[in-house]
Amino acid sequence: MFYRALRAVCVLIAKALFRPRVEGLENIPAKGAVILASNHLSVFDSILIPLVVTRQVNFLAKEEYFLGRSPYKRMRAAFMRAIGQVPVQRGQARAGVAALEVASKVLEQGNVFGIYPEGTRSRDLRLHRGHTGVGQLALSTGAVVVPMAVIGTEQIQPPGQRFPRPSRVTIRIGKPLNFSRYDRMHASPAIRRAVTDEIMYAIMELSGQEYVDAYHKLPDAA
Repeated sequence: MFYRALRAVCVLIAKALFRPRVEGLENIPAKGAVILASNHLSVFDSILIPLVVTRQVNFLAKEEYFLGRSPYKRMRAAFMRAIGQVPVQRGQARAGVAALEVASKVLEQGNVFGIYPEGTRSRDLRLHRGHTGVGQLALSTGAVVVPMAVIGTEQIQPPGQRFPRPSRVTIRIGKPLNFSRYDRMHASPAIRRAVTDEIMYAIMELSGQEYVDAYHKLPDAA
């Protein structure tokens, strides 16, 4: 009950500050396992998406966000749980495998899992090549993939901006993609890549971003 009440308050605040325009909400199945695959422009994406989608959306979040005994850290943990964030350990050798295992459990329970196939925020605002984890999840769990695009979230807190500012955002949701034609083929790297590329193309059409057929690299990457 506490988390529902906290979520309701967050929804009201989000609507007041960001006036989200949501298109295609009816494309998300009312029940069953669903992978929401989105572009990624801002840290606020993982906050706004769960608040505008009627079903609970589970995103992975660093375990550190759920730890600590101070009032602030307890409130932060409560907020993360209220918007469906799932703790996962990062920075270990098995971190990627652990993340896929957590995501698979969410989907096997018939829930909604949110993922950013690019793997990180796009600093240049272009859409970059997707990592094949999303394809592996879709193939191994049989979940439908709903492509979506966030537009304008990068304006909430641009580089150099100390505090978030009110800004109108759009969340555009596409038709579900079903990959049952590749049943039992999740072990094939070529099939995982084909599925991932199809998902990225759908996201590109929704977002209108320029597509770059290369993985996104951080500014200080070699």
